[in-house]
Amino acid sequence: MDPQDVERIKPFKLVKYFTFTSLIVILVGTLALSIVIAHKAETVLIKRSEEYALLMAENLNHQVFLQFVIPAALQFGQVIQLRNKALFDRLDRVVRNTLHSFSVETVNIYDRKNNVIFYSFDKTLLGKEGLGGIDYQQALKGKSTSRLVRREGFWSTLVCAPKESELRTYVPLRAEKPLSNIEGPILGVFEIVQDLSSEYQTIAHFKYSVMATSVLIMGVLFMVLRYIVKRGEKIIEKRAVERLLLREKLNQAERLASLGEMVASVSHEIRNPLGIISSTAELLKAKTTRQDPNDTLADVIVQEAKRLNTIVTDFLDFARPPSLNLISCNVGRILEQNLEFLAPEIRQKGFEIRKRFATHVPDMQADAGLLYRAFLNILMNAMQAMPDGGTIAIEVAAGTDSLSCEFADNGPGIPEETLKKIWDPFFTTKEKGSGLGLPIVKKIIEGHGGTVVIANREEKGTKVIVTLPLSDTAPAENSSGRT
Repeated sequence: MDPQDVERIKPFKLVKYFTFTSLIVILVGTLALSIVIAHKAETVLIKRSEEYALLMAENLNHQVFLQFVIPAALQFGQVIQLRNKALFDRLDRVVRNTLHSFSVETVNIYDRKNNVIFYSFDKTLLGKEGLGGIDYQQALKGKSTSRLVRREGFWSTLVCAPKESELRTYVPLRAEKPLSNIEGPILGVFEIVQDLSSEYQTIAHFKYSVMATSVLIMGVLFMVLRYIVKRGEKIIEKRAVERLLLREKLNQAERLASLGEMVASVSHEIRNPLGIISSTAELLKAKTTRQDPNDTLADVIVQEAKRLNTIVTDFLDFARPPSLNLISCNVGRILEQNLEFLAPEIRQKGFEIRKRFATHVPDMQADAGLLYRAFLNILMNAMQAMPDGGTIAIEVAAGTDSLSCEFADNGPGIPEETLKKIWDPFFTTKEKGSGLGLPIVKKIIEGHGGTVVIANREEKGTKVIVTLPLSDTAPAENSSGRT
């Protein structure tokens, strides 16, 4: 097949583009999915932590007002006494007893006027001013706010969880009015700090699990789809090759059909005058023999007429479809008849025939005459390839549904360029020959539903392998032995 034709029938290489596109889509999709899930989990975590802080603040507000604000106001006349250790210890005891069952990192309480911390778990913050910021101002207006504080940048949260994460909730500290739902005045501000580092680590691990699972699933899907696409591409390429071969065979069949019609017509026109020439030469030979026995001119005419008749017969056999006369025959016996016919030439030129037939060569339905002609042509070609003698090995093997015959010689072999054209009609390397011997052999074998292959042997010489299908076979005794 022409390399340009092969290149032309190659389908679009989808695998390459599919591979890179799918890889990008998988990576982007997995990253986006993990970010969305992590963001959703973070939102839920912050919301629940804020609700948790408000619950703590509500409880803390009630206990601080009842157990600290009222007693301090009655005893000291005011709530805030930063340097009064007894007052601080009392507030510390109330706060810690109230929050002992809650998960909280620290609590800061700001006064109402100066944004000063007058209570904190961290005593180094006592008396510090201006730390509340805008959240403190919002709490003084009666609005509770929360703020998430991370120790690392925003982009780090896309890849890994920050090492430290805190939720700071600011809630107003109000006076309570007994037996009333009306809120009292704001006395200060609670700052409740929750450590969410471990929760964020859990979210990060969950995000990694989602990414790993997604990559694994998408990777498997990617490999499956890639296999399917490659498989489909091979099927498309195979079918394209088959279509091209079928088109070539169809074109060749049309050419051969046209050639066959022409050859048949010409051969019929040649055969009639050729018969007259042959018969006239026979009469001329009879007359000249009586007058001059040494005159061989008529013999030359007769011989050449016979050779031309043989060529015309080959043309007709090639041009018309083979008409098979199927009978029960045995390939082993047909080969023995071939060897018996060629025996004089085999002895004269010193050929060695090596036979290796199956123990039982089954009978088959075939045209014995046509098979005899095909095998004879193969054997004569092998002998012509070794004009000084040589070895011809004939092997017959029988399978369950087919029978094979292999002919091997130790001649010089066939050049590769010649091997490509060996089945072409009218192609020959002999000085005298029609170039139809092997095409007729192929036509006979394929007419029986078989195949014929010619190839060079690895060591030396040529081998011809004929395979014929078996149908309605019956075992038969071996028709030959070993020589």
